[in-house]
Amino acid sequence: MQGMDATTTAAPGTSDMTSLVVNGTPVEVSASHPHLLRALREELDVTSPKDGCAPSGQCGACTVLLDGKPIQSCLVSMEKAAGKEVTTLEGFDPAERDRYADAFAATGALQCGFCTPGILVRTKALIDQKGKDLTRETAAGRLGAHLCRCTGYTKIFDAIDMLRDEVEITAPSLPTKIGERGKKYEAQELALGDRGYVDDIRIPGMLHAGLRLADFARADVLSIDTSRALDVDGVVAVYTQQDIPGDQRVGIIHKDWPVMIGPGQRTSYLGDVMAVVVADDVEVARMAAGLVDIEYQELKVYTDPDVALASDEDAVWGLDGNVLSKSVYSRGDVDFALADAAHTVTETFHTQRVEHAFLEPESTLAVPLEGGALHVYSGGQGVWDDRDQIAAVLGVDTDKVTVELVSNGGAFGGKEDMSNQAHAALAAHLLNRPVKCTLTREQSLLMHAKRHPIRIEATAGCDENGKLVAYKARMIGDSGPYASVGMKVLERAAGHASGPYTVPNIDVSAVAVRTNNPVCGAFRGFGANQAQFATEGMLDRLADKVGISTWEMRNRNIVKPGDTWGPGQVMDDGCLGIRQCLDAIKPYYDDAKAAGKAVGLGLALKNSGLGNGFVEIAKAVVRFDDDGNVEVRHCWTEMGQGVHTVAMQVAAEELDVAPEKITVKVDTSRELGAGQTTGSRGTLMGAGSVQDACRIAIEDGRKPNVDYVGEYVVDWTNSLEEGVENPIIHSAFGYGGQLVIADRETGTIEKVVAVNDVGRVINPTLCEGQVEGAVHMGLGYALTEEFPTDEQAMPTNMTLRSLGVLRPKDIPEIEVVLVEAPQPRSPYGVKGVGEIGLVPTAGAVAGAFYEVDGIRRNQLPFSVHQPVGA
Repeated sequence: MQGMDATTTAAPGTSDMTSLVVNGTPVEVSASHPHLLRALREELDVTSPKDGCAPSGQCGACTVLLDGKPIQSCLVSMEKAAGKEVTTLEGFDPAERDRYADAFAATGALQCGFCTPGILVRTKALIDQKGKDLTRETAAGRLGAHLCRCTGYTKIFDAIDMLRDEVEITAPSLPTKIGERGKKYEAQELALGDRGYVDDIRIPGMLHAGLRLADFARADVLSIDTSRALDVDGVVAVYTQQDIPGDQRVGIIHKDWPVMIGPGQRTSYLGDVMAVVVADDVEVARMAAGLVDIEYQELKVYTDPDVALASDEDAVWGLDGNVLSKSVYSRGDVDFALADAAHTVTETFHTQRVEHAFLEPESTLAVPLEGGALHVYSGGQGVWDDRDQIAAVLGVDTDKVTVELVSNGGAFGGKEDMSNQAHAALAAHLLNRPVKCTLTREQSLLMHAKRHPIRIEATAGCDENGKLVAYKARMIGDSGPYASVGMKVLERAAGHASGPYTVPNIDVSAVAVRTNNPVCGAFRGFGANQAQFATEGMLDRLADKVGISTWEMRNRNIVKPGDTWGPGQVMDDGCLGIRQCLDAIKPYYDDAKAAGKAVGLGLALKNSGLGNGFVEIAKAVVRFDDDGNVEVRHCWTEMGQGVHTVAMQVAAEELDVAPEKITVKVDTSRELGAGQTTGSRGTLMGAGSVQDACRIAIEDGRKPNVDYVGEYVVDWTNSLEEGVENPIIHSAFGYGGQLVIADRETGTIEKVVAVNDVGRVINPTLCEGQVEGAVHMGLGYALTEEFPTDEQAMPTNMTLRSLGVLRPKDIPEIEVVLVEAPQPRSPYGVKGVGEIGLVPTAGAVAGAFYEVDGIRRNQLPFSVHQPVGA
């Protein structure tokens, strides 16, 4: 996977070659590459520069030094590169490489690592130019060419400060036990781009697949003509729906997502795949895919969920009706309680569709083996689901398919569904040759699921003292054409409708609607974000009516052990965390008020685990070799959140073994897991299964070369459909509170204080990083991010820059406070932290802006001094 040394030379000697110097070595490369990045990666096998958006240059992951100046290599034509000196991280002085990697590892300045090599190159250029005069403000501005979706930039600035100040940097150590700070597993390798991703893998004889997507969101397909594509030099094969030997549809829950759409069938969104073109070269494959000619009969496109609901016509081909799901529950007598309430508020809230914007586009490599078997390299969040679906599409037994997880470059829920796995596997299976399929950024934006836009019509009431008496919500979510996990997102939004508050009377309904807009599914927060924006807005309005502060309103209503929450769950001692969060925020709240600042407060809870009656199983394997080294194998996708580090720390704690002697792997050669890496459950369940395996090994005397298999099972939750009076909907919750502090005149956000209860902090550095990254994403959700579509269901923001992801200069100071209220029945008392950090943010920002301009916000995203409805 790791790229070869940059001193690899191309065959010289033709006029179609470009001469340049790469990392000190003169080379000649083909002049036909579309840009320098492609020449570096595909011809010279220099893979530290990553391709996140080529050729737009909007992510910064491909940054190199060109004659000593930083530039995104996908913006450099081969003509411009001619005669230039190119330096990548592979060409840095070894001592300098170590120093930069150690600084980023020590401060926790990387998570998935995909963006980090480019940021390191830019950092070196900044420090070489500015030296000790480099300020954080200057660094933030100069890093504007770089996106990091994981960290929130705070720890990146810390690393730059360390390098600027020329402090002595010793190689950071791995943490030796639970609760200890330490570097992330594989931190230096990730920082330098040495630990590769799927698109960095090179296999002899490998072909490349390009996808042809639909031209219309809803149209009958009359014919598909592949002849022009097949005539292109270098094209090996073109496959369409008729070439699929097995199942035509895939899906995590419902098998309703077509692998390809063929003649006589109908498109249902612009991410539908029409054909797969396989060629010797990636550029040829993509170019030829555009030459597949398709004749359509256009049909009415359903982009408005209300119109889809009212229509008798099916918006989606082959599926009955436009209602994907309904989630409904009630307790008490809501209408009576509202009529009797001292104060009531009725509002309608609108949240927007949002793109994940992970930096690594989806990539899959499928390699045929002897006997008709297939080895697939995937960066997905559910490799066993990938395996099962690939086998079904190919019409083979699951034991013929092994899906090896390659840690990915960010996901946030967006890599739960299969994207190009089936297409790469199909081509490799039919050709009996390795085939890689990597999506372009535009294809990625069109294909994978987004965050649901949801309309929430809410009414809430309280008594004269501000105690909530009733809450009623009606939610409509646009789920796009295919199920993904859309029904579960709306179920989660419904379940979390009352937030971390006690409401004796509640009535909630949430409907997921099928349309021809982009598919919507899992995204960090999973419906709780949308619900909490409405809930926090309602509490702020009721606080005004009662005449108490927003802090006091929440103080009177947060859940406590023994209270009945939401759908009827009786809360356990784990909910003491919300009290700790609110109390920890109070001094910051009082100080900001005293200083004359505008403040907004938001609280939230977020489940850890799937819950809702699903039996969750996680297994892990611990194995000793003859020298006392330990191999830990688990079943969770590492996507930057640090689950490998968690597994290592648990093993080090339980076995009293130095972490340097521990190797962590994801094992997909056997059944170790059930379901996706989702729902903030990787730390909880991963820790539980590794802990169990370690304790079994200790009891057996730690024999070498024995697989000690541990297990952690959650089998005590209930679904709403069971009709239990007090169902245990979720086994655990994380809790959080955020205070947004803004300038009262300008509305500039000066600081966010994020307090999170995580049950037990496994690694403070990594935990802080998760919260900082979540706050960054939450601020974008509140202020700038959106993925709208036009009347033909075509997304209108089709570049990374247009998505509105906040850049380094846009991020205020973020202070993270971690509290610990142990979760009963959980290993070490841990709870999830991956999602909770952005659930309260939008409501808190809305509250702060109200204190600036007196305008209540009902629609995301919004800005300060924004007229209602603008």
